[in-house]
Order: sequence, then C-alpha cells, then structure tokens
Amino acid sequence: MEDINFVLTGLIFLVALLYSSVGHAGASGYLAAMALAGIAPDVMKPTALTLNILVACIATVQFYRAGCFSMRIFWPFAITSIPFAFLGGFIVLPGTLYKQILGIVLLFVVYRMLSSTEITPSLKKQIPLSIALACGAGIGLLSGLIGVGGGIFLSPLLLLMGWAGIKEQAGVAAAFIFVNSVAGMFGHVIAMKTFPSVLPYWIIASAVGGIMGSRLGSRQLGNRTLRRCLAVVLVVAVVKLWLV
Repeated sequence: MEDINFVLTGLIFLVALLYSSVGHAGASGYLAAMALAGIAPDVMKPTALTLNILVACIATVQFYRAGCFSMRIFWPFAITSIPFAFLGGFIVLPGTLYKQILGIVLLFVVYRMLSSTEITPSLKKQIPLSIALACGAGIGLLSGLIGVGGGIFLSPLLLLMGWAGIKEQAGVAAAFIFVNSVAGMFGHVIAMKTFPSVLPYWIIASAVGGIMGSRLGSRQLGNRTLRRCLAVVLVVAVVKLWLV
C-alpha cells in the first residue's frame, strides 16, 4: 500500500506540473491516477477537488500577475457555474454511474491531449450572455458531480468560439476552475466528509508541481511526450473504471 501511495504521489506531482502550465488544475489526471490505484469513488471526488483548489489558486495568481486574465470573459460563465457546481458537489452519484460518467470525461480529455491540431482562436468575438450563462451552468453541474473544475471544457469552448486568446483563456480557466472547485467542495462537505489519510502528501506534491508548472506558463515546454504518456494513463484508468 505504501508503494502505491508513493507512485500515486509522483503521478499527482506530474499532473499538477503539466496541467498548471496551461492554466488547468489537473482534476481529470488526479482522478485517473486514483482510479488506477483503486481509490474508492466517494474518496476520489473530494480529493480531486481539494488538490484542484490549491493548484488552481496558484495558477490563477501566476497568470493574473502576467496579465493573462479577463474579468469580462470570466464572470458570465462563473456566475452560473458556481451554484451549479455546489449542487453537483452535493449530489452523491452511485458508484457505477459515477465511474461511467468519469470514464466518458476522461476519454474527452484524452482526445484533447492527442489531438493533432491545437485549437487556435479567430478574431475575438462578443460573448452572448445567454449562451455563457447556460454553458457555465452545464459545466458547473458536471464539474461538481465528478470532481473537476471544468477548465477542460471551458478552454476549448473559448478558443473554438473565438471568445478569448491563448493566454486569456489560460488565466480565465484557472480562475474558473478555482471557484468551481471551491463550490463543489462546499457541496460535498455538506453531503458527506470522506478524505484519505495520505491527502497531506498529495497536497504538497500538487503544490510543488503547480508552482513549477504555472511559472513556466505559456512557454514552450516540449511536453508532447509527457502529454501522450498521461493520455495512456487516462485510457488505462478508463478501462479499469469500466471493467472493475
């Protein structure tokens, strides 16, 4: 068991390092790592949210200092995502259903990681308020249900629709993940309190990785190989989730 925890701590560090470099906090990676280690579903969600809060906070500060944040883009999505993330965190899904939904989300993340072409924003367009509010609510609810911050959904949406530039979406995604993770955690704490005893070690690992990754920020890291390795881990985690 100690060996598993040691490996899991290392994976959490790598996930935080990679994700924070692009403004994300790594919840999908943490969930995949915990799935591989056989962590119970009722422990996975609050643990991922806890690590998300820390890493997203670090990333938000770093990207904000670098001038990569836009309140104009952030608020219409966040205003509805926060209450719905709280609602999602309050809802406790049956273990089987949770694994199925998480598996689908992880496969989407794999697709994004292995995509041969990155989404590049077109000319910045005005964000329709009604669409932003609806998208924020949907992403917030899903985030709270499975224990992620929602950045993996918001970032490609902002870029694909031409609503934000590369640097802006990274800063907005980091802040979006932070507020959703906090809201989801509050919902979970009210519903039930389940945390692993080794969580402090994972917090330290994610904090170190988050600081290193977010400082690197928008630089070219040459991390394509690392992304592919992480994608393989996610696929294996999905298989384990659906077959065990």
